[in-house]
Amino acid sequence: MTAKDKLPRMMPSTSAQSFTARESWRIFGIMAEFVEATERLKPIRPAVSIFGSARTKPDHPYYAKTERIARLLSDAGFAVISGGGPGIMEAANKGAYFGKSPSVGLNIQLPMEQQANPYQDISQTFQHFFARKFMFVKFAAAYVVMPGGFGTLDELLEAMTLIQTGKSRKIPVILVHEPFWRGLIDWFKDRLVDEKMINPEDLELVQVIDEPEKVVDAIFNHYQTRGFLPLPEEHELMLNL
Repeated sequence: MTAKDKLPRMMPSTSAQSFTARESWRIFGIMAEFVEATERLKPIRPAVSIFGSARTKPDHPYYAKTERIARLLSDAGFAVISGGGPGIMEAANKGAYFGKSPSVGLNIQLPMEQQANPYQDISQTFQHFFARKFMFVKFAAAYVVMPGGFGTLDELLEAMTLIQTGKSRKIPVILVHEPFWRGLIDWFKDRLVDEKMINPEDLELVQVIDEPEKVVDAIFNHYQTRGFLPLPEEHELMLNL
């Protein structure tokens, strides 16, 4: 008896067929989510995406520093994009909300933690993490990454991966509060570089900056010889993100 003969011959059940149909319709829902978000966010460029913990309280120094950075960016002409929830996300939206440029929240439906904060000029809710993450990358002229947990690390490492592999244009990726990030940067050097998992120059994809004013300066310095919007070749690159 061959391996093929051992496989059970199974006809799709009614429930399996129903599930397949639901999966097919789900694709249209995902497409609609992409189209709706892209249309709503088109006018906001240039923008900076700010990430950080949803668990940071308003009386924490991280919250105050995030709010200050967002306000400076907003007054400098950048829309500020956050995840739309509490903690660092709220601080980012709050700083931008009282500034000159739009405050944008890309909210996600979660069973816990995520509740939309009130400081949003534009609020877009997603069901799918990957559609939401795409919008963070697509519309950002820079990433500002505050202290955070798994979600923050996920956004940071995805941005670095996309830039490293040439799937996204090179933008400033700025880590704020050096003591928090020191261990991770040291691990990058001691493990990833030393064991040749990445090239030494890959560490140049990120900057570590503590002062809010210097965060804004670093973004302007990156774009001093060109505009903030994607160049034609970068626009083409983003279509294949």
